[in-house]
Amino acid sequence: MSTANAAKSGTFKVGGNVEVHRLGFGAMRITGPGIWGEPQDRAEALRTLRRLPDLGVNFIDTADSYGPDVSEELIHEALAPYKNIFVATKAGLTRTGPQIWTPLGRPDYLIQQAYKSRRRLGVEKIGLWQLHRIDSTVPQGEQFGAIKQLLNDGVIAHAGLSEVSVADIEAASKVFKVATVQNRYNLVDRGSEDVLDYCEKHGIGFIPWYPLAAGDLAKPGSLLDTIAKRHKAAPSQIALAWVLKRSKVMLPIPGTSKVQHLEENVAAADIVLSDEEFASLDREGKAAYAKAA
Repeated sequence: MSTANAAKSGTFKVGGNVEVHRLGFGAMRITGPGIWGEPQDRAEALRTLRRLPDLGVNFIDTADSYGPDVSEELIHEALAPYKNIFVATKAGLTRTGPQIWTPLGRPDYLIQQAYKSRRRLGVEKIGLWQLHRIDSTVPQGEQFGAIKQLLNDGVIAHAGLSEVSVADIEAASKVFKVATVQNRYNLVDRGSEDVLDYCEKHGIGFIPWYPLAAGDLAKPGSLLDTIAKRHKAAPSQIALAWVLKRSKVMLPIPGTSKVQHLEENVAAADIVLSDEEFASLDREGKAAYAKAA
């Protein structure tokens, strides 16, 4: 039985008042191939979700588009009424098939989807609701206004954004309090450094998606591989430990549909990188990103 516990990752207060363990769980992978339909092993997906409380994971991130609907429904089946678990969801991407994602930010659609997510999750109020993408075909202010309405009407408690720039956050902040930002970020994908720095300065939670990636840095004999062997860990665990050490507002959400992989991810919270290890990985990650750009 794993002794890993996400509590070792430290805590962060979402919106300034909801304390969660920083190492969370992303619930995209509990759906079928292409993030479409039911999972291939439904029983294992449910076991994975039910294992979360035992491992101290009390922050789950999902979206209406995962499945679609499937992820939210499985979370409800496995974990409702969510004792001490904070569930975040998103809307703003429509699905017409596997791996097809189309932004849709009409205010009436966003509001409708939030109400539907609330019903599927079985909650009176969604703890954190995030705009999955800003739709470039709809005035930004209209999308932010819909979020403000959801907050005012008590449908959602906190609101966040996904795949945004600093300018987007500043524009949204004039309409509602931005509690979290969810951008792609990992050791070798550093395109959101300015957004992360902004979030850190303003106490906004930063949810990095795809946090385990390390690219060529994970090759045998690499610096990452050497550090992993030193800690008797997998390279992906070191990559996750690096993300956690990068900032106190960081809320990584590695996802999986298998219990064993979940336990491995949570065990990354046990890993304490030295400042020298962190700095050397930081330099190599930045170099790899610059080379790929």
